[in-house]
Amino acid sequence: MAEQTDIFSTPSQGKPKTSPSAPLAARMRSRNISEIVGQNHIVGENCLLPRLIESGNFGSLLFYGPPGSGKTTFAEVIAAHSTCKFVRINAVLSNVAELREILKIARYEPEARTILFIDEIHRFNKSQQDLLLPDVEAGNIRLIGATTHNPGFYINAPLLSRSHLFKLEPLTEEAISEVLNKAFSDKENGLGNHKCTIKSTVISKLALYSQGDLRRGLNSLEVLVLSQPLGSNITETQLEAFASERQIRYDANEDEHYDTASAYIKSMRGGDPDAALYWLAKMLLGGEDPRFIARRLVILASEDISLADSRALTLAVSTFQACEFIGLPECEHHLAHATVFLALCPKSNSTYSALAKAKEAIRNQPVQEVPLWLRDSHGKANKDAGNSKEYLYSHNFQDSISGQDYMVNPQSFYTPKENGSEKLLAERLANWKRIKQAIRAGS
Repeated sequence: MAEQTDIFSTPSQGKPKTSPSAPLAARMRSRNISEIVGQNHIVGENCLLPRLIESGNFGSLLFYGPPGSGKTTFAEVIAAHSTCKFVRINAVLSNVAELREILKIARYEPEARTILFIDEIHRFNKSQQDLLLPDVEAGNIRLIGATTHNPGFYINAPLLSRSHLFKLEPLTEEAISEVLNKAFSDKENGLGNHKCTIKSTVISKLALYSQGDLRRGLNSLEVLVLSQPLGSNITETQLEAFASERQIRYDANEDEHYDTASAYIKSMRGGDPDAALYWLAKMLLGGEDPRFIARRLVILASEDISLADSRALTLAVSTFQACEFIGLPECEHHLAHATVFLALCPKSNSTYSALAKAKEAIRNQPVQEVPLWLRDSHGKANKDAGNSKEYLYSHNFQDSISGQDYMVNPQSFYTPKENGSEKLLAERLANWKRIKQAIRAGS
């Protein structure tokens, strides 16, 4: 077996170089661990991954993180360091026939210790992922998967349990700025031969616009430089013109979608209209369906506000209807209206908690029969059975309180809070309890 290269130094000269015509992001890709910026929780001192790569005795690996965080770079570093056969496919372009052929060859070449890198592995369906299992388990291949989707939702549980998962984080502005500066001056793989100049403030703003995505930052820098004559000065004005149509990172039905919606709801629950409006704006600019946002408002109105201000539910439902009737962009104003109102409403989860307690009682205790005095009395058979015979009609009593029980074994689930309108309801409920006690004491 050939001698392995040092993962912290430049790979061997035998490794193919990136084509000069390749995008800047590909030309500037790190070729060893020491060149990787960010992700210190994975490649820092005493971390597991560098030791696994160095020893060459790793099993299957899964790299999960947002675009431009370095998933493919880690695979490339492993390929550069390893003397094993390295096969790379993209789940978007591959099919079952190709996958079967790769696995078949790997079985016939056990000495090659084939490493199979599958980019965007979440694109493989359950059957395709299941196809990998026998060879992963037998050690015929060592799988490296890269995905932007939460593996818990998109990777089969058996395959996930046989792999070591590494979660990558969006890169910091400082880390992206470091790579952009290097790319700008690098004459071999970067843009140094264009002899342009750029201020550090422009690099910093470009890193900010990249939103943790290094690939986006490098691609943007390349477009900025190539759009100017040799020796030009890249200014903030040119950057602002370039960034005016930028898209924020927001992927529907993925982590960014759920994380932002979660922040939106929690901001309103916490009474912060400014934060709620910020997350609302992010969702709208990211292309979120306004009806999804409105549905979240309807849920929050009863789950987190409820009886503290019952107007919240009416407004939330009206907002949903407005989104249905009017659509974008005008319905954004209805969403903002409801967002601020619900954020400023007094909060109560008393009905949410009460329902949960009632469900728990039914699950964990014998289910009570409907009391005879509350049963339906329609029909001769029901009347003969005595249904509703002893029912006390509430309107015949003062304050509509008869003192009668409505469960065979009464239980308490609802505990009112002292917030907003619910404070008045708490007082009313306490008064009714006193009336019941007085009626029972009198009888």
